[in-house]
Amino acid sequence: MKAYLANGLFSIGDRYVNEIIADKLRTAMPSIELYVPQENDAINDKNAYANSLAIAQADIHSLKESDVLIAVIDGVEIDSGVAAEIGAFSMLNRPIVALFSDVRQLGRTNSKKIDALIADGTENQFIYRNLFVVGLIKQNGVIVSTVEEAVEAVKKYL
Repeated sequence: MKAYLANGLFSIGDRYVNEIIADKLRTAMPSIELYVPQENDAINDKNAYANSLAIAQADIHSLKESDVLIAVIDGVEIDSGVAAEIGAFSMLNRPIVALFSDVRQLGRTNSKKIDALIADGTENQFIYRNLFVVGLIKQNGVIVSTVEEAVEAVKKYL
């Protein structure tokens, strides 16, 4: 199985999270061929140079070759590159496993949070995800909350 891990890759936090997810996927499924863009020095060694076409061509090629996309949709907004990768991959009608670990999705049954939101929209205790991107994920995939759930979801597509 070939898989593609989509997440931001420019901050230490993103790179660290990518390493953790990649390690857990590779440990759980030793035969997986996992493409992690930050590991592709030809386009992501920031001491070197790769233009936009080279980056797009490398990532699109890997998306087309992949059987499943694992996409991290955390952050203030979904990373623009991740959103683009989800959009491109959704056109292939292949499964997408999205990891959304933001703790603000907790407490959905807390009536005080719901009542506060109804009374005043600025008292939103939750987080918004772009519904178009969420819909693209749900067409052929799932949204999970933990790395372990993501690994189990990917295993189902083996």
